[in-house]
Amino acid sequence: MASHEPAHTAADEPAPADARAGTPAGERPRLRLRPRLVSAPTPYLRLLTATQFAFNIGFYAVLPYLATHLGGGLGMAGWLVGLVLGLRTFSQQGLFVVGGALTDRYGPRPVVLAGCTLRIAGFGWLAFAGSTATVIAAVLLIGFAAALFSPAVESEAAREAVRHERDTGAPRAHVLALFSAAGQAGAFIGPLLGSLLLLLGGFRAACLAGAAVFVGVLAGHARLMPRAAPVSEPADARAPDAVTRTAPRARSPWRAVFTNRAFLLLCLAYSSYLVAYNQLYLSLPVEVERATGSGAALGWLFALSSLLVVVAQVPLTRLSARRIAPRTALATGLGTVAAGFAAVPLAPAGPGGLLPGAALVVLLTLGQMLLVPAARGLVPDLVEDRQLGLATGALSSVSGITVLAGSAATGALLDAPAPVRWAALAAVPLAGAALAFTLPAGRGGKDRGTRAVAG
Repeated sequence: MASHEPAHTAADEPAPADARAGTPAGERPRLRLRPRLVSAPTPYLRLLTATQFAFNIGFYAVLPYLATHLGGGLGMAGWLVGLVLGLRTFSQQGLFVVGGALTDRYGPRPVVLAGCTLRIAGFGWLAFAGSTATVIAAVLLIGFAAALFSPAVESEAAREAVRHERDTGAPRAHVLALFSAAGQAGAFIGPLLGSLLLLLGGFRAACLAGAAVFVGVLAGHARLMPRAAPVSEPADARAPDAVTRTAPRARSPWRAVFTNRAFLLLCLAYSSYLVAYNQLYLSLPVEVERATGSGAALGWLFALSSLLVVVAQVPLTRLSARRIAPRTALATGLGTVAAGFAAVPLAPAGPGGLLPGAALVVLLTLGQMLLVPAARGLVPDLVEDRQLGLATGALSSVSGITVLAGSAATGALLDAPAPVRWAALAAVPLAGAALAFTLPAGRGGKDRGTRAVAG
């Protein structure tokens, strides 16, 4: 891993919470129950949060309309549209592990800048792609760009959230919820921008606008992102005999991550969420088209999802972090996602025929708000800190491979009877919820007990 200046010299092996607070041991529960969220965002966390916001504006100005463009504009069959979307997800989520490993090795700055450059090129290419081969190539480039910058940003956010938890006692899930809410604020603006651009100039205009957003992101991060990002290392890793003591493990971080049973179970449970979430770009557009005769309302449904996260993510995470374990939040979120798919054939047609689709969006979003901070907060408990980038990437890579395997099948389900299609889709997150209950419960921070369970 690249050498960085540590942000804290005395916090690598933090003192007990009671000592940090300067109060008797008997007062610890009262202090831990009252974290100060106002002090949570450090300057580096604010930069990472703004990064997530900007990324999603550019991304969601284009992606929600890709399936309609491929099927309507280019005339692709449903299975081919599903395959293209699966390839995009695979090139992004499936290759996150590459971006995570590069982040551990070189630090986040060069990885983020390279990813932004590739995203600009991919959006520019997609704007003018007219054949199946060129569309697939552009989509793969767009996905791989995110495979570089997203794990770099997400692993740094998780690392900073753990550091802040150690320093102040505020649960890491609160900080990660702010990160998610900022991303969803960008996802709220992105589809609206895309809808406007589709009306004014079509899909090509949306792609070029997305590229322009990433030009701004690239310029801003070239100027503002630290060249030596803060990285936590165990205190004994800097001891004189650290090389001798840690070399065997340092040579095989991939083995350490991919033989960690608890971490792999988390990956599988999270995969079921991503397969379900991918239906927002595959099954939801078809449902909106069937119900209303056009895809015009799709942007508003995406805006509804993002607005829910912006408004409710932080209070919902604060409530769940105090009352239920991360494992329970993960399983409950997956169950809520499954309920969203089950609601589509059961919900009566509402105004404009959008009620079933709106029910899916609302329940899937509520499940997402519960499970995503819980899953991200579990990762630092299950792996070593110096493997956090690799593990963050692996979490998405396993999910991306699963989505690729299932995308053609879920695309074929578009021709199946509605009850069969929605029941099959609901079964996927339900299976993930069952897997989630086999995980360690998760705690507010890293500790020996959690590590022992995690294996």
